[in-house]
Amino acid sequence: MVRAAGCVLWRGARTGVEIALVHRPKWLDWSHPKGQLHDGEPAATAAVREVREETGMTCALGARLPTAHYRVTTGWKTVDYWLAEALSGTFTPSAEIDRVTWLPPARAHLLLTHPRDRALLATALHLLH
Repeated sequence: MVRAAGCVLWRGARTGVEIALVHRPKWLDWSHPKGQLHDGEPAATAAVREVREETGMTCALGARLPTAHYRVTTGWKTVDYWLAEALSGTFTPSAEIDRVTWLPPARAHLLLTHPRDRALLATALHLLH
């Protein structure tokens, strides 16, 4: 089983909140920042690290979100998620993540590729309001 962690990353905006989505060119999809745990790494530590690596942002973890379980080519993947507020940072494109976009929640919902990510966003937004 592959273990990963990630966040629904948000920031305050004049019109409410904006959600960060990352584009992964390998999979041609838009998702929440996430990635695999290093050996012995706690999931919360991995979530913060992955946000930093994929978006360039430091963040403060908030509420725990539902864990996702889904099939990948090597078996099953489990991803622990948190709600996280972006604090500061600058995005630098990489081979893994070539774009980050900040969107109002309704537009983020439409852009997310996978239904499980849209459901996660809905849960996160409920906690933010």
